Amino acid sequence: MNKNEKFVITINRELGSGGRTVGRILAEKLGVPYYDKALTKPLEEKFNLPLDKIERLKGNNRSWWEDIKRVLILGEDAANSFDYYDEQNKKLVTSEAVLKAEKEILHDIAIQESCVIAGRSAFYVMNGFPNRLNVLIQASMEYRLNRIMKKQNISEKEARKIIKEVDESREEYLKNNAHTSRYYTHNYDLVITMDGKTEEEAVNVILAYIG
Repeated sequence: MNKNEKFVITINRELGSGGRTVGRILAEKLGVPYYDKALTKPLEEKFNLPLDKIERLKGNNRSWWEDIKRVLILGEDAANSFDYYDEQNKKLVTSEAVLKAEKEILHDIAIQESCVIAGRSAFYVMNGFPNRLNVLIQASMEYRLNRIMKKQNISEKEARKIIKEVDESREEYLKNNAHTSRYYTHNYDLVITMDGKTEEEAVNVILAYIG
């Protein structure tokens, strides 16, 4: 990646790894915008849906047999629809429509300016973008548990449950829509394990890699 030309750095991260903070600090040091959950705002406005429903649509994990049955019973168009109705525009909102819109938003951002984007879809959505760096931020379960317990003031049992649900949802999302695993290291240029590192040190690793 050439930081002297327009670039995109994607940060995929495990919940509790500190990857979001790494991305924010990295963007500050590079002097470029940082995008994270702010990307959901245009989606909420476009589809008139709250964030939790958008996330559920994106994580839709219907099986192939369920899809076939929906085609046979409801027709092909309805088979791609999920159970959310946009009252404002009087139409069903599909998971495919949300994914398409998300991709368009990310591409528009990358065309306009250099940036750091944190999110589970950015690394594959940006495939084909000529000047990019894909980074995975991960950590041990102990590290993740301790971070979430402290940040959210919850028990280990609660933290473990949250991690399990989010991990499964994100993995399912990528398998369904990108046909890959977020743990497949060939998807990334750089993989950083946070154990024993501060966020600043992780950022310095990325900056050193960029050169």
